[in-house]
Amino acid sequence: MPTSRQNDIALLLLRLTFGGAMIYGHGWGKLMRLLGDEPIKFYNFMGLGPEISLGLAAFAEVGCALLVILGLFTRWATVPLVITMMVAISTNLGEGFGQVEKALLFLTAFLSLQFTGAGWYSLDAQVRNRG
Repeated sequence: MPTSRQNDIALLLLRLTFGGAMIYGHGWGKLMRLLGDEPIKFYNFMGLGPEISLGLAAFAEVGCALLVILGLFTRWATVPLVITMMVAISTNLGEGFGQVEKALLFLTAFLSLQFTGAGWYSLDAQVRNRG
């Protein structure tokens, strides 16, 4: 198998695994909390208020993660995810490595996709090659 094909498969696996894990493990719960009737208790990012902060996190962790899975606007979609993971790391720094480990792994994966792009097996590549 040529190296470029191996890289494209690796990027696909990275997108599917980390995008899917972000939605399933983090974003879906935030979206349901945002749409639910319960009072919102969430980190108040930069004084925006817990509702807006939760909305931004849900947007990144569901909407942008879905774009990453699809490989659509991948480099742009990773920007809110990277910011969200940096906030998660900075707010949990004093809690020990175990509290920041997952956010650090997600941050690394999304930064990698930001640098590389989505690869051949993505909507980005299919749109680019169609035109």
